[in-house]
Amino acid sequence: MKLLLVGGGGREHALAWKLSREPAVRELVCGPGNAGIARLARCLPLDVADPEAILAAAAREQVDFTVVGPELPLAAGVADVFAAAGRPLFGPVRAAARLEGSKVFAKRFMARHGIPTARFRACETPAAALAAVTEFGFPVVVKADGLAAGKGVTVAPDRATADAAVRAAMVDGRFGAAGASVVIEECLAGHEASFFALCDGRRAVALPSAQDRKRAFDGDRGPNTGGMGACAPSPLVPEALAGRVMVEIVQPVLDGLRSEGSEYRGVLYVGLMLTRDGPQVIEFNVRFGDPEAQVVLPLIESDLAPVLRAAAAGDIGAASWRVAGDPHVGVVVASGGYPGPCETGFVIDGLDAAAAVPGVLVFHAGTSARDGRPVTSGGRVLTVVGRGDTFKEARARAYEAVGYIAFPGKHVRTDIGLRADAA
Repeated sequence: MKLLLVGGGGREHALAWKLSREPAVRELVCGPGNAGIARLARCLPLDVADPEAILAAAAREQVDFTVVGPELPLAAGVADVFAAAGRPLFGPVRAAARLEGSKVFAKRFMARHGIPTARFRACETPAAALAAVTEFGFPVVVKADGLAAGKGVTVAPDRATADAAVRAAMVDGRFGAAGASVVIEECLAGHEASFFALCDGRRAVALPSAQDRKRAFDGDRGPNTGGMGACAPSPLVPEALAGRVMVEIVQPVLDGLRSEGSEYRGVLYVGLMLTRDGPQVIEFNVRFGDPEAQVVLPLIESDLAPVLRAAAAGDIGAASWRVAGDPHVGVVVASGGYPGPCETGFVIDGLDAAAAVPGVLVFHAGTSARDGRPVTSGGRVLTVVGRGDTFKEARARAYEAVGYIAFPGKHVRTDIGLRADAA
């Protein structure tokens, strides 16, 4: 099949790497892509926020199938536009994509369908939000309702931090319309893990789990980011727990959405907190995680494209996976200042040397090409993934490769995968 991949980040480079290797994919085009994806696919200029432009590109290119990487086009209804035009696309319709597009919707949906999650209050005014903060005590979690590129969540240890988070979202408008409403919720205690399932509207197949690190600095300090690194498979999610998540969370999501008039066809990302009372949902995403995709997709030995197409058609069938068990650790290489304002446009040196390290893959995120050389173009620039027989070995390979990469302001966390070393 000829396939259109929508997006241009590290997740999409990992998808392009996986899909371009499969016999079912005779040609891969990507929009807008990046400097790394351009080595695997023909890249098109494309506005991912414009569903009609994506449809026009699919028609112009005469693609057989479209795979959407980022959340923005899904929240904007690209799956609905494609369905109306009779073109197959992998990703949930707008009504189902509200699981990520609106934290308020997601929390109320979970409450309606008995899906385990933290206690919460949905607030539409600063006064209501501040009152909810008082109700829950500290630490407390403040979440902007809408899409905020992974930066709209604050875990506030005290009143001053909580007040500042509410003010930033609802008064200062730091996240635009995404912060007009907020969710205030109790802060769950436990360990976090990322769980993924491919869904066809009625059934789901589990993918390998992962763990990511959101804070900007070592020791989980600093502001939240879109992710500074990840490891997979998560040693915290053995087979029995994965089965429990499928029964207690994933299937109720599919059944609940169908009962409310929409089917979920796509990747369901469940951000989990593993508590003493069992797994609880921190958040849903409606696409592969980033940077989790970069460590999960290399574990999948089976062909992915046919299963994505079957899921999009509503019949995932008896799909099963050949999955590698060797640990993977992915380290995000970011621009200085991320997740705040970043200076970009710097030439990236050392990529070939990094990729030559045994057991290493280098995925591009915020990169573009200038005069034939890769340059930085975003906050998260690369994800360097190491594979090994143990997490310690995978981590060592990833950081060895990171050491070869150079550009002004380069920033990495030095503790990605460290907690998994004992597993």
